[in-house]
Amino acid sequence: MKRIVILGTGGTIAGQARSAADNTGYVAGTIGVADLIAAVPPLAAFPIDAEQVAQIDSKDMTFAVWRALAQRLAHHLAREEVAGIVVTHGTDTLEETAYFLHRVLAPTRPVVLTAAMRPAGALAADGPQNLLDAVRLASSQEARGVLVCMAGTIHAGCEVRKAHPYRVNAFDSGDAGPLAYIEEGALRRLRDWPHGEALGLAHVPHDDWPRVDIVLNHAGADGALVDALCALGARGIVAAGTGNGTLGAPLEAALLRAQAGGVAVLRTSRTARGRVIDTPGAVLPGAGVLTPVQARIELMLRLM
Repeated sequence: MKRIVILGTGGTIAGQARSAADNTGYVAGTIGVADLIAAVPPLAAFPIDAEQVAQIDSKDMTFAVWRALAQRLAHHLAREEVAGIVVTHGTDTLEETAYFLHRVLAPTRPVVLTAAMRPAGALAADGPQNLLDAVRLASSQEARGVLVCMAGTIHAGCEVRKAHPYRVNAFDSGDAGPLAYIEEGALRRLRDWPHGEALGLAHVPHDDWPRVDIVLNHAGADGALVDALCALGARGIVAAGTGNGTLGAPLEAALLRAQAGGVAVLRTSRTARGRVIDTPGAVLPGAGVLTPVQARIELMLRLM
């Protein structure tokens, strides 16, 4: 049996609360990855290498952690004896990390991100089952690409988004739907695994990542934030528009000024489903199916 690597980064899956009945008032990232593994007895059947890359609440995710994680993933993916890799992560920015890793690495073996909505000591903790499912998925000879495994559902890293702040099945894949399910260890695939061309770590700087911000269209939105971001040195701006990426006139005017001044602009939708369909003569490019946070990462990578 080939080896499975588990890289820990913290998150709720490694969190602790004062009471087992408290599913929200916990401290994330307090339990090490080795202890998480030891708490799931069936994992003893797998040859596992464990490594702590970070130990943070994922709301505090940084570019430095992203780079370190991508480097460790590239290192272990180069090992012939490794079947797949699992990354334990917090749920808040999991969709951002997954999209980043998909674009940078596009692995031909499974890289499975998993997490939990309840801390490790909860009465009905979801982390242990999610971790076991992720390891089973990573050991599959069929799976490939950056994947997210939560609540028995498998999503593509390039499509996944957090859709609920509390429920254990908090993630979905928008209109695309899940890739597969894992049921009592059995994989039931619904559609093809994600694929893409890896940009490589050369596109990921040690520091000086380009500043890309997100602005939201809403009733009464003006261009003040756009002008302020340009003054701060933003190199890119993602506009989360209403409906089909629509923008109020003052906000659109400010974005056009920014674009004319050399700032890259992408237009997305703040809605939870669908895509931005460019209309003839559109002067601000749409980001298609990308969510605002995915579009931000895409724009950063283009600017690097």
